[in-house]
Amino acid sequence: MAVVVVESPAKAKTINKYLGSDYTVLASYGHVRDLPPKDGSVDPDQGFDMKWEVASDSKKHVRAIAEALKSDDTLILATDPDREGEAISWHLKEALASSLKKGKTVRRVTFNAITKAAVSEAMANPRDVDGPLVEAYLARRALDYLVGFNLSPVLWRKLPGAKSAGRVQSVCLRLIVEREMEIEAFRAREYWSVTATLVTPRGQEYQARLTVLGGKKLDKYDLANATAAELAVQAVTSRDLSVKSVEAKPANRNPYAPFMTSTLQQEASRKFGMGAKACMSTAQRLYEAGYITYMRTDGIDMAPEAVMAARDEIKRRFGPDYVPDSPRMYKNKAKNAQEAHECIRPTDMSLSPDKLKLADDQRKLYDLIWKRTIASQMSAARLERTTVDVGSADGEVVLRATGQVVMFDGFLKVYDEGRDDTVIEEEDDSRLPQIMQGETADKRKIAPEQHFTQPPPRYTEATLVKRMEELGIGRPSTYASIVTTIQDRDYVRKDKNRLIPEDKGRLVTAFLTNFFRRYVEYDFTADLENELDEISAGDRNYKEVLARFWRDFTAAIAETADLRIGEVLEKIDDFLAPHLYPPRDDGSDPRICPTCGEGRLNLKTARSGGAFIGCSNYPNCRYTRSLSGANGEEAGAAERVLGEDGGDEIWLKTGRFGPYVQRGEATEETPKPPRASLPKGWSPESIDLQKALTLLNLPREIGPHPDDGEVIEAGIGRYGPYVKHGRVYANLPEVDEVFTIGMNRAVEVLAEKATRTGRSAPAALRDLGQHPDGGAIQVMSGRYGPYVKWEKVNATLPKEITPEAVTLEQALELIAEKATKKGGGRKKTAPKKAAAKKTTAKKSVGKKAASKS
Repeated sequence: MAVVVVESPAKAKTINKYLGSDYTVLASYGHVRDLPPKDGSVDPDQGFDMKWEVASDSKKHVRAIAEALKSDDTLILATDPDREGEAISWHLKEALASSLKKGKTVRRVTFNAITKAAVSEAMANPRDVDGPLVEAYLARRALDYLVGFNLSPVLWRKLPGAKSAGRVQSVCLRLIVEREMEIEAFRAREYWSVTATLVTPRGQEYQARLTVLGGKKLDKYDLANATAAELAVQAVTSRDLSVKSVEAKPANRNPYAPFMTSTLQQEASRKFGMGAKACMSTAQRLYEAGYITYMRTDGIDMAPEAVMAARDEIKRRFGPDYVPDSPRMYKNKAKNAQEAHECIRPTDMSLSPDKLKLADDQRKLYDLIWKRTIASQMSAARLERTTVDVGSADGEVVLRATGQVVMFDGFLKVYDEGRDDTVIEEEDDSRLPQIMQGETADKRKIAPEQHFTQPPPRYTEATLVKRMEELGIGRPSTYASIVTTIQDRDYVRKDKNRLIPEDKGRLVTAFLTNFFRRYVEYDFTADLENELDEISAGDRNYKEVLARFWRDFTAAIAETADLRIGEVLEKIDDFLAPHLYPPRDDGSDPRICPTCGEGRLNLKTARSGGAFIGCSNYPNCRYTRSLSGANGEEAGAAERVLGEDGGDEIWLKTGRFGPYVQRGEATEETPKPPRASLPKGWSPESIDLQKALTLLNLPREIGPHPDDGEVIEAGIGRYGPYVKHGRVYANLPEVDEVFTIGMNRAVEVLAEKATRTGRSAPAALRDLGQHPDGGAIQVMSGRYGPYVKWEKVNATLPKEITPEAVTLEQALELIAEKATKKGGGRKKTAPKKAAAKKTTAKKSVGKKAASKS
């Protein structure tokens, strides 16, 4: 017997089907050890010694594995085939050291797909834990720790309101802030074009655009205003036109390479609006179910047997014309040795999306992966692109018409890639009518059209990941966590899928750019990633990399020791001046105070730790506005101080989920200050200090219930206004009633709720979604506490999981365990099931975040 350890119960369940009763398969639930979040966990003075600690919620998993090893002599570490997977295996080996004595064997296996063939082959070819790959992980973890625990305190001391800085997240934030500054500095430029609707002698219309005027080729900005455009229209109108040339050229469009991590995240964002984190979570479930290959990869090449399977499937579905003469081979330029290297593809090419029963998000992503993979091995699309030049006899004006016809659709029959808006393509896919050289072109309509240049678009998660990849920042296993971290820390918000920097994000970027510029430079971060790759390949000593980085980094930290907050604010004020003080419409100095007309506006700090714009004539002039307010706005609709209560400033702010009120600002001591969202129907303009305090004081205590003395409360929750008695919630029809409802009315509403729900058919607390085998999964309230229900299976929720927090993945694990118990099981695997039951409180079965980057 051998003990096989993987990261998650879902992966364990799939692998167990292939290995059978000779193996005990257990889950580690991600990383089992991490650096304690305190000073001294990495000691540069002791050769960068790292003090690891088994997480409290991982101890039971380690114990379960150790218990299984008492009767089994072999430990097989089957975690994921990348740097993070190798790190988990190494941590397990270290954490289980006391159980691995006396002749126990430890082996490492990896497989790129969870299929019977792949798992069997991996088991037949075990190896040792990869030392260089582990060292690359240790170096990355140490770097992230050293930056986080040494740079973040500098931020807290020198920059009010800042939360933290990270080695890679700060560079990513800089990209977003600099793009926003480009947009703000952008000034639109006017230009015009002239388009004619022309008619062939056979009466067929087509469109042509003016390209030559006065015998000279028109550049984009040559028609700079309406007057120039009108003169161009007259030049065309006053001349007879004929077809000067007709040129048809064949063209091919080759299919796209199969997905790697970054391109999958980009395409899922373009086509489904799916964020990087959601995309990877969905892909993880597909991988663990055995449907796709490993999803954190920088490779685009495909296993030869998969290529042949794809070609066979293409021939079967679409015919031999859609199969190219030779297989398509794809190679990328990535030198990264820290990740897996085969593309993301289906494990079975014949398994089309319509044959699988999947949750909606999994079905959409699998459909995308299947189509992209199949298309990557199909024939090129054959096109015919036609260009027609129509001009006057004197050569003074020429108009051009273009068209494109698909002669053979090839791979386009299955798939075409979405487009970002970073590049506007002027490709005409329309079909032109029959046009003959030398024939006349009658003019039906000639119209000028005004245009303005557009600023560069804000990043989406997809275009941000694409840019990070181009710059060599981050790696497939870190893209999603980096993008998520800067949003979680309120440095960036997402609005209509666009990433917009918050004022705090601008302040952090301004601070780091001025005082730690080297560490937010794109080349420096990319070079450090390359050094980590060299460590992975065994070409560089990881402690030498750490020592060189630490020497320079500590010197940079020391240089900021004597900085006064005033100096910091002055530098940031200058750096952010185009954003903080945009030009005024009347041309006056944007820094002159709009209230007193004498003082100058500059960046100031609040006692609560926030930053704002104030007048230099304080206290004689008390003008203030938020950093987002501009053009003389008072602390505007976006963000303003409503007043003070008990020494705390009460703020009106706008966040990711709309406007809200907040007591004070976030500080190191109070990272999450009290806040309350504005109820539906309450406009930010109507909020004053009294209304804000009323919201912040919710829930409101109404009094003890006359039947049992338990307190009844009124509040506003996720589903609107309510009254609450014990565990019973009853909705209120109007928000205003929360602040006025009395005891009699509250008891009446609660009684009506009890009458409506009754006892014979309890209502579901929540609907979690569909079970993969069909049927709804619901959260119910029962006599012995809350439970999840699927068909005839009821599984009680552990005490540590609330009905509001339970996820579909956790519910599926609970239901599977309950169903297994009802149906019995092999005695040998009982310890594994017992261990799994204790761990259902885990919110995610994926890997724990192991770095701050």
